[in-house]
Amino acid sequence: MATCGEVLVKLLEGYGVEQVFGIPGVHTVELYRGLARSSIRHVTPRHEQGAGFMADGYARVSGKPGVCFIITGPGMTNITTAMGQAYADSIPMLVISSVQSRSQLGGGRGKLHELPNQSALVGGVAAFSHTLMSAAELPGVLARAFALFQAGRPRPVHIEIPLDVLIEEADDLLASTPVKITRAGAAPDAAAQMARLLASAGRPLILAGGGAIDAAAELTELAERLGAPVALTINAKGLLASRHPLLIGSTQSLVATRALVAEADVVLAVGTELAETDYDVTFAGGFEIPGALLRIDIDPDQTVRNYPPKLALVADAREAARALLDALAQSALGQRHDDWGPVRVARLRAELDRQWDGPTCAQTVFLDTVLQTLPDAVFVGDSTQPVYTGNLTFNPEQPRRWFNSSTGYGTLGYALPAAIGAWLGGVDQGHGRPPVVCLIGDGGLQFTLPELASAVEARTPIIVLLWNNQGYQEIKKYMVNRAIEPVGVDIYTPDFIGVATALGCAAEAIDDVPSLRSALLAARARPGPTLIEVDQARWQPTG
Repeated sequence: MATCGEVLVKLLEGYGVEQVFGIPGVHTVELYRGLARSSIRHVTPRHEQGAGFMADGYARVSGKPGVCFIITGPGMTNITTAMGQAYADSIPMLVISSVQSRSQLGGGRGKLHELPNQSALVGGVAAFSHTLMSAAELPGVLARAFALFQAGRPRPVHIEIPLDVLIEEADDLLASTPVKITRAGAAPDAAAQMARLLASAGRPLILAGGGAIDAAAELTELAERLGAPVALTINAKGLLASRHPLLIGSTQSLVATRALVAEADVVLAVGTELAETDYDVTFAGGFEIPGALLRIDIDPDQTVRNYPPKLALVADAREAARALLDALAQSALGQRHDDWGPVRVARLRAELDRQWDGPTCAQTVFLDTVLQTLPDAVFVGDSTQPVYTGNLTFNPEQPRRWFNSSTGYGTLGYALPAAIGAWLGGVDQGHGRPPVVCLIGDGGLQFTLPELASAVEARTPIIVLLWNNQGYQEIKKYMVNRAIEPVGVDIYTPDFIGVATALGCAAEAIDDVPSLRSALLAARARPGPTLIEVDQARWQPTG
């Protein structure tokens, strides 16, 4: 006899699930029945929030949904922060939890791990939350989840299974087959109309977001055909190569870049919310799109939020870009060779280079040194100063190589567990998986510090670059700038080298470019995690 819990594992295998993150408990042991006999690897974090962040990092690198097994009650309250981060950034995550038996739901009888309404609790950070009232519903609700991941705007999905349903006999469900959904193509008439507007533009510009992350080749070709400057959100970094003459970067919070956007007569926004954390990280307002706005998004609701469009197209970003290229090929528009795109972008980038202050330049050298030493690295960041700098100055060569929690939901402690998931989601290119670099501050690291033990246990050779400025320095500066006497920001700083070593990591402190290069090369050669501590006050960018 196969129970509902065993069938669940088989169905997840059918959907190509390779990793599950979770902490077993008395309410979830039936989820684990048969897991050891499956092809799915289980990774145990030290906190359910870590499970969610690992699933998030795994999904961002692999493009596949991250899957978590989470216990009733405290497990679900612990993972909601990670679900909030994934919800804000449209990351596919499947959270499968236990819940009280059907007869006990909402009973208020003081049962172990009881919540009045667990599904309602997580409803605000999930695309949907479903309570499985019989084993027979399992194939259908999984189909709903994976249909969303495959063809819609991907966000966390929560499925809770009552304790009595988990042990139901479900042999007849073993023959269930996974669904495969094709993402929406572009309506030909709408694509043709949009192409005509772009072809007639004198100063076209493209704004691309994380929803366009799989359309790099098509958007690059489209930009070149139009001669359009391209601005990227943080989650879209790498869609254009770093030295591409049309790449603006991710500097839309800066006055000079906003001026360029304001000059455009037609703006094409693809897979972006056009939201505060995409374009206004200073919270100062002032980002305007006076030109005709064209929007492409997989989510119809999103096409009219924040900035109403002249024309919108609901479609997959790659399919829409292909449709626009086809339509432009049929028009009279040839390859543009005027001065608007490359010349204007070069002038902007030169202007921005002259504006960077000393700390920004020092942190840029830090990031560039990492990239030069580990050119195939994936950078996973927290809310910390080098990450804020990199969001402005750093441009990777490929997508899915730079992401962090400093935008969107903006949680601390994300980078360490997300880096573990990112390494597990990497693909061996013939010479091993790409190295994963965790960029985190001393304040943020203390949120999820025990996950260093998870990295050791899971044999994930992540490289933790700890930027130590002895407290919450960005918040302290924010308080001082507003004439608020700093309180609560000068926190105790532990001996991170000692802690990391005690947890089984290699660890060392560095303070200049040569020692950073040496430490990175040594870390890449190790089979387990390494912590490299950089004291902000001692960092010497000239080596």
